[in-house]
Amino acid sequence: MPGPADVLGPILELMTWVGFVPGIPLLVTGWIMARRRCHWTSTTAEVFDAGRYKGLRWLDSANTPHLSLHALTVNSPLESGENIELHYDQCHPARWSLGPPRHDNTVLIVGWILTVLGILCTVAGFVLLML
Repeated sequence: MPGPADVLGPILELMTWVGFVPGIPLLVTGWIMARRRCHWTSTTAEVFDAGRYKGLRWLDSANTPHLSLHALTVNSPLESGENIELHYDQCHPARWSLGPPRHDNTVLIVGWILTVLGILCTVAGFVLLML
C-alpha cells in the first residue's frame, strides 16, 4: 500500500513546476513593466462649462495647456470656476484622473504568488524526502 510520501511526492513536484515555470517569467515581466511606467503627478485644474459637459483646463509640468471634457452626472461635484486637484500621466497627459492613481501590477503580483508557491512546494518536497 502506498504511503503518504508516495502520493505527496509527485503532487509537490508538479506544483513546484507549476509555480516556478510561469512564476519567474511573470516576475521579470512585472518588474520590467513597473520600471517602464511613467510617473503620475498632480496639478490644479480649473472647471468650466462646455454645454452638456464640464471642461477641465490645466497646465502640465512643461507649461503646456490641456483641455478635457468631463461628462455631467446628476451628482456632479464640479462647479464652474472652481479649482480642483487633477492627477495626470506625465508621458501621456490625456490620461488623467480626479482621484489619485492606483499602480496595480497584476503580472508582478501573480508572479510573486506562483514563485512563492514553487519555493514552498520545493521545501515541502525536501522535507518529505527527510521523513
